[in-house]
Amino acid sequence: MPLKRKLLGLAVAAVAVPAAVAVVPSAFAAGPDLLPLTITNDSGRGEAVHLYVLGESGGRLGYVTAAGAFTPWTGGANPPVPAPDVSIDGPAPGASRTIQVPKGLSGRMYMSFGDKLDFKLTPDGLVQPAPWAGGDANANFLFDWSEFTYNDAGVFLNSSQVDMFAVPHSVSVTGTDGRTLTTGRLKDGGRKAVIDAMSADPDFGKLVRTRSDGTVLRVLSPGKGADTGGFPADYLDGYIDRAWNTYATQDLTVRPFLDQPDKVFTGRTSGEILNFRDGSGAQVASFTKPSTSNVWGCDGNLGAPNDLVVGPIARSLCAALQRGTLGTQAVEPATDPATFYRSEPANLYNKVIHEQMVDGKAYAFAFDDVANQESLVHSGDPSSIAIRLTAF
Repeated sequence: MPLKRKLLGLAVAAVAVPAAVAVVPSAFAAGPDLLPLTITNDSGRGEAVHLYVLGESGGRLGYVTAAGAFTPWTGGANPPVPAPDVSIDGPAPGASRTIQVPKGLSGRMYMSFGDKLDFKLTPDGLVQPAPWAGGDANANFLFDWSEFTYNDAGVFLNSSQVDMFAVPHSVSVTGTDGRTLTTGRLKDGGRKAVIDAMSADPDFGKLVRTRSDGTVLRVLSPGKGADTGGFPADYLDGYIDRAWNTYATQDLTVRPFLDQPDKVFTGRTSGEILNFRDGSGAQVASFTKPSTSNVWGCDGNLGAPNDLVVGPIARSLCAALQRGTLGTQAVEPATDPATFYRSEPANLYNKVIHEQMVDGKAYAFAFDDVANQESLVHSGDPSSIAIRLTAF
């Protein structure tokens, strides 16, 4: 399950590391001290590509050079001051570039087209680009990122659309056995299909961001759009009310662990509260009815601690509300994608992004890994990883 974490001084969406693995890494996992990361530029665009490898290692925040050397940030201040230029030259169109990722690093790799990104330093770390925020210097830049963790449990690498949908790219890992896993690849024309579907909807069209030269830079996630005031803050309120009330007269069964089908929690709503009991009948969790904002962020009333009871139930509830399955069935999480996004109003952002992925997998919200719908690759014994910038 993804860990919500503070990274580089700002809250990030999710570094996709199973919690059990992150907490108890395998001492026997293999993998080189420096893991090759190959970036291939099949975007079809002519702008220079700038790369940044940023993250946390040994409890310190910093950046990584192309050779894989980790350097902690220094010199932050309040108000934030410009960070040094730590960009790595990316591959030319049609070419590849291999850089190194050191073991013990968790963070992001940014890729920016044409413009170098604007980062700032505070005493606590790095202020990352937030193009949904007013006044952000990166708002007119075309960029995106992938998220990764490389430790003794192996490597976890995922593309992410939790905050925005921008630059199409796939992620891959190759193990020492020669097997390669790839995910996150859009269908041909998929970026345009997502943008067109968003633009055609009166609400979701407000999430599309276009530069003055006509370049569509990104589609914001509904939560980020609502934060800026450009998307209805109460979009899901009516659906949430209906779904919550369903379980006033019938049980909601939550089986949060696919590998533990006998681990069952049973819920009933009483007014605004959804209470859950375990198999012994003991009450183990209670959730106040969430707001639309809580659903977009999987936080607040749906906050998921990193435990084995409340967190897994909260994740299941948030995924069900994001996908529109809560209130339509007696057991969550739903595992059949054909049942997702059928309630009204539907989360068109998640729905269309998943539809346009070759394998149907995406990280369109923080807990999209519930029922294994996430665009994540993992190897406990990796020999290399790769990111391919695909055509758009």
